[in-house]
Amino acid sequence: MRFRYTTNGVCSRAIHFDLDENDGKIRDISFEGGCDGNLKALCKVLDGWTPQEIADKLLGNTCGYKNTSCMDQFSRAVLTAEKQLAEKKGQSAAQ
Repeated sequence: MRFRYTTNGVCSRAIHFDLDENDGKIRDISFEGGCDGNLKALCKVLDGWTPQEIADKLLGNTCGYKNTSCMDQFSRAVLTAEKQLAEKKGQSAAQ
């Protein structure tokens, strides 16, 4: 399932990624704006990780004087997507 997350407090404007409904892994990550080279490299490294693996490593990471970072925002995005997917699956099972 494809997700778009609007970021807050960072240079990137949004994050796009897929959350595989079968294996729960994140794939095809891209950022709008931000530090292009660094974010492209991190997208390659994080491809195939689960939301929890990403959050365990990157949630709370800060950038300069900011209380967040692109990777902190990405962690929040994938955890939100995981929750939304679980809710969707729960609704489908109940019907």
